[in-house]
Amino acid sequence: MKLLLDENMPRPLASAFPQSFTVRTVQQMGWASIRNGRLLALAADQGFDALITVDRGMEYQQNVDELPIPVIVMRPHRVHLRDLQPLVPEVVSVLMGDLQRRFYRVPA
Repeated sequence: MKLLLDENMPRPLASAFPQSFTVRTVQQMGWASIRNGRLLALAADQGFDALITVDRGMEYQQNVDELPIPVIVMRPHRVHLRDLQPLVPEVVSVLMGDLQRRFYRVPA
C-alpha cells in the first residue's frame, strides 16, 4: 500500500509504519505548498492509496463525493512525533479495512 504524508506531518513518522507500506512525504514528492484539492488529485494520479494528515479542516474544505483517494486525519493532542506514533496502529487498522474514498478520523 502506498501512502502520502501531508506536509504538516513530521517526516520521521514514515518509519513508524510497517515495512509492507510505501510511505512518501509531500516534500519528497516535490509537492510542498500545493493546495489540498490539487494535492489529492496528484496523489491519486501517482497511485497513492491514501493521504494521511493532521489537517482537521480538510474535511470541511473538500467535497467528500469528489475525493479521489481516502484521507486519514490523525487527531493527536499535539502534532509531535511522540504523540503521532501511538496512533499508527489504528491508522494501519483503518487502511487494512474496507477502505472507501472518505475521511477517517484517528482516533475516531
